[in-house]
Amino acid sequence: MLDLTGKVVFIAGAGSVAEGWGNGRATAALMARQGAKVFGTDYNADSLAGTTAIMGEEGHSDWAGFQADMTSSEQVKKAVDKCLERFGRIDILVNNIGGSVPGNPVSLTEEQWDGQMDLNLKTAFLGCKHVLPIMERQFEAEGQGGAIINVSSIASMSFQVGGRVHVAYAASKAGLQAFTRATAIAYVKKGIRVNTVVVGMMDTPLVASRVAKQVGATDVAAFAEKRKALVPMGRMGSAWDIANAVLFLASDEAGFITATQIVVDGGVTASRLSN
Repeated sequence: MLDLTGKVVFIAGAGSVAEGWGNGRATAALMARQGAKVFGTDYNADSLAGTTAIMGEEGHSDWAGFQADMTSSEQVKKAVDKCLERFGRIDILVNNIGGSVPGNPVSLTEEQWDGQMDLNLKTAFLGCKHVLPIMERQFEAEGQGGAIINVSSIASMSFQVGGRVHVAYAASKAGLQAFTRATAIAYVKKGIRVNTVVVGMMDTPLVASRVAKQVGATDVAAFAEKRKALVPMGRMGSAWDIANAVLFLASDEAGFITATQIVVDGGVTASRLSN
């Protein structure tokens, strides 16, 4: 079950913003544990080095890390070419780049708005732009295309979690889900599945290193408890919850699933909709 032996996975955002298991790092490790050859990028060399160290500790020799800015078409192409040079193909693409900047249409600068669109939406567009032709060629030659998983957020579903307002982040992540569905239908006859994992409130290094600071929380533990209380399950999710969802959508067991999404949020969105 969920065996990825012989598959090559390209993960954009395979590092972690701080020590520990971020979504990308956990996904990279889980894919490797399931037998995949994994090529991971991150714009931060130290973040990527942390993932490389863990891969080495776990004995995953079929791992390659490559520093790249995924908002740059030139660098994305270079990364894809390096992956092909190392592994010869790409079967699975995971677009896991993202981050939020708080603000409303008045308080946000144009530069912040554009930056959010680039980080949260353009990165997935560029990943698909350079990987889809490879998957299409594989389908024509072998009858096997590939799977693409884009990582979104419940902010895309109009949920301003914990009193935060981040209109650019919400808009860009909603755009990512629309982009996913449209791309899935465009390539549905070419053996390529495209889906989204929609992330809720997670207990990852991102919470302590970025989100807590954005809201001015001086007590990170208290901030985490406040977020936990918003989740019907009574806890935040972990990076492994996201990694497992990505793994499923990437696997052959999800072979009849495309143009849809898995919401991994402990029931947050459902509880809000029912109120």
